[in-house]
Amino acid sequence: MKLLRVGTAGAERPALLDRDGTLRDLSGIIPDVDGDLLADAWALARVRAAADSPGVLPALDPAGLRVGPPLGRIGKIVCIGLNYHDHAAETGADIPAEPILFFKAPDTVVGPEDTVLVPRGSRKTDWEVELAVVIGRTARYLESAEDGLAHVAGYATAHDVSEREFQIERGGTWDKGKNCETFNPLGPWLVTADEVPDPQALPLRLWVNGELKQDGTTADQIFPVGEVVRYLSHFMTLYPGDVINTGTPAGVAMGQPEPKPYLRAGDVVELEVEGLGRQRQELKGA
Repeated sequence: MKLLRVGTAGAERPALLDRDGTLRDLSGIIPDVDGDLLADAWALARVRAAADSPGVLPALDPAGLRVGPPLGRIGKIVCIGLNYHDHAAETGADIPAEPILFFKAPDTVVGPEDTVLVPRGSRKTDWEVELAVVIGRTARYLESAEDGLAHVAGYATAHDVSEREFQIERGGTWDKGKNCETFNPLGPWLVTADEVPDPQALPLRLWVNGELKQDGTTADQIFPVGEVVRYLSHFMTLYPGDVINTGTPAGVAMGQPEPKPYLRAGDVVELEVEGLGRQRQELKGA
């Protein structure tokens, strides 16, 4: 299923994109697309049955209708740094022996076509297309990568916007360059795991002002999805509705020759993970 949330920010309602590409209203059968839904097999089965029954779910007119983040009430966002061989190479970093972790606050999440704000004083705002993993079952001390995949509810396209000066040159952890407002556009859809048979076979692309900047594949991940979930479960409990941003392929501004083409107000970024939907953001000053 392709689940999504539509409407004004803070007042989104649940919806579904059916097999014919028609937008369907789910608000009559579920309150939201969130961790409670993803953990409830009966509720998900009810949604699937409604989606397969003609006339049960009313159609929505998408014209002028904002698409919000596809997941509400996100618990935490755990991010994996330097998780692609080609991205590590372009930044001159060693291949990490274990996953590099940092966090994004849930309040960084915006819709896939919402405005992204360049922070005040920013000189090095950068782009990163990523595969987002959404947890559907509580994960603690998992024993295998297969167990990790079994705890995934679905996948989405994510934009891990980053301010490199804040992240790297201002001391402390990476978090200060990752948590500026609007720095995690998510969606348009949450695609359930049954529709993604191999999360290590997904092309990812990103364009800036129409120019292709990133063109990679999740096959290049150093730590694949199942292993990332297993690994994280030994350091923290993962709950339904938690999100994992799994890293970005080569092609970020930081990896380009000088002068590096960092983002500015007025730029337009488009990105996609194949099968998970496309995003488009116009940048403005904060």
